[in-house]
Amino acid sequence: MRSPLSFRHDDRVPTARERIRAELTAEITDAARRQLAEVGAAALSLRAVARELGMVSSAVYRYFPSRDDLLTALIIDCYNELGEVAEQAVTSAEGGLLEKWLAYAHAIRDWALAHPADYLLIYGTPVPGYQAPPDTVGPASRTTTVILGMLIQGGFGAELKDDVPLPPGLDAEMRRAMEAIGVGVPSALLARGMTAWIQLFGVITFELNGRFNNFIDETRREFFDHQMRVMARHVGM
Repeated sequence: MRSPLSFRHDDRVPTARERIRAELTAEITDAARRQLAEVGAAALSLRAVARELGMVSSAVYRYFPSRDDLLTALIIDCYNELGEVAEQAVTSAEGGLLEKWLAYAHAIRDWALAHPADYLLIYGTPVPGYQAPPDTVGPASRTTTVILGMLIQGGFGAELKDDVPLPPGLDAEMRRAMEAIGVGVPSALLARGMTAWIQLFGVITFELNGRFNNFIDETRREFFDHQMRVMARHVGM
């Protein structure tokens, strides 16, 4: 379970009111994640969360004024949780870039299989009527930052001579994006990295949505590992 207290700006001891608020906020989001697994994001209800916790709905609204505010908190929690899993997998992996990439990929899949509703909240079908605010961008970028770091470390060795040329407009857009985030890799390599990233999450999403049923049942981990090794070769790992 997540720690309900997080004070990044100073080391002061939180007040009793702050502790209570942090603990209740964590209880609300934990209950909402349980409801998410039962009914899905579109049916998430502040009133139902309040009933589970034995609270009046008006009390929950003091913490989350709307369902969208609660959804945003859940999305940020899930992105950060998955980002931490991915970062730790790469940090603790032994070996070279291939081993780090495989550790990264399998850690994301393992988390997704253990938390399917949470994964589908952030990588599944968008919730009707919900618009994610800018607050979600930083947490969402944690997993992509890891793969970008691996590209920078080792992707320059990729053989790109036989690559399908990028259309001029796409090439220019990728160069602008790299300038904005301060990264300098060949745009063709970045395109390959995006292919690997899409393949990673695409295979996981297919698995969670039952697309492999009656086709690949007993060897899904082996299939996933094979796909990730193919992508590693694609980007020069």
